[in-house]
Amino acid sequence: ILSPFNFTRRKTGSRDVTFKVAYCGICHSDLHQIRNEWKKSQYPMVPGHEIVGTVLEVGSEVENFSVGDRVGVGCMVWSCQQCDSCSEDLEQYCEKVVWTYNGIYVDGSPTFGGYSSWMVCDQRFVLKIPENLPFDAAAPLLCAGITVYSPMKYFQMTQPGRKLGVVGLGGLGHMAVKFGKAFGLQVTVISTSPKKEKEAREDLGADHFLISKDQKQMQDAAKSLDYIIDTVSADHPLLPLLSLLKVNGRLVLVGMPEKPLCLPSAALVFGRRFVGGSAIGGVKETQEMLDFCGKHNISCMIENIPMDSVNTA
Repeated sequence: ILSPFNFTRRKTGSRDVTFKVAYCGICHSDLHQIRNEWKKSQYPMVPGHEIVGTVLEVGSEVENFSVGDRVGVGCMVWSCQQCDSCSEDLEQYCEKVVWTYNGIYVDGSPTFGGYSSWMVCDQRFVLKIPENLPFDAAAPLLCAGITVYSPMKYFQMTQPGRKLGVVGLGGLGHMAVKFGKAFGLQVTVISTSPKKEKEAREDLGADHFLISKDQKQMQDAAKSLDYIIDTVSADHPLLPLLSLLKVNGRLVLVGMPEKPLCLPSAALVFGRRFVGGSAIGGVKETQEMLDFCGKHNISCMIENIPMDSVNTA
C-alpha cells in the first residue's frame, strides 16, 4: 500500500537538472515492483518512471537545459557510458544501468521515482518535451511510448503499406497502434475483449480487429501480417499469434509474463518466422520518439487522478 513518505533528494550537482514534477504515469511495472512480483523489490519504494516537470535549477556544467524548460525522465538515471551498449546509445542494456527507482545510485543511495514532488537527474538522462504536446498525456511516452517505438524502428516495422498486428490494447498497445498509423501501416488489433473494438477502430484508427479466442477469425487471418508487437504481460499462447504471420514475419515481445512462454519450433521453421524482444530505448532514441510525437501530434490516452487516489488507481 502506497502512503506518504518524506525523503531528501541530493543537491543539484554540476551536471544535474532539478525539476518540479508535474505529472507521473502509472506503469504496469510499478504494480509488479510494488507487489514484488519480480522478486527484486527494495522498500521503502517510491515508484514512477514516466515523469514530466518544469526545470527549477541546473548545474554549472549543464548546457542544454534552462530554468523553466519542459523536461522528462524515463526509466533510467545513470549508465556506465563505457560499455558497448552505452557507446551505441543503448543505455538500457548497460549491465550497470541504474533504474529511476528501486535501484542503487552511484553514490550508494537508493533511487526514488516520480511519485514525488521533485526530481534531480544527471543531464544525460533528461529529455525535452515538445511544446505542442499536453504535459500530462506526454508522460507515459517515456515508457509505454518508447517501449513500442524502439522495436518498430529496430525491426524495420515502418514501411508504409505493410501490415502490423498489435496484441493487447493497453498502455503499450494503444501507442503501437498510433505509431503504426503514423508510419503508414495497416494495423490489426488482436484482443481477448470484444468491448475494445469500438475504441480500436474509432478512437485509434485501427484497420482491423481480431478476437484472439475466436478460432474462425484467427484462421481467416492466417498468414496476413508482416509484424506483430505483443504487449501482453499475462500468460498466453504464442502459436495462434505466429500463425498470423507471413513468411519472414516478426513477432516482438515487449510484455513480460511471469511464466516462461512456450515457443513452438515448427511454427518458426515452416515459415522462417522470427521471435524477438525489446526493452524501452536509449536516451537518443527516446528523444527521437518524443520529437516524432511532437511532429505528428501523438500523445497517450490518459485518465488524470490525484495522488491521494493512487492506491485505487
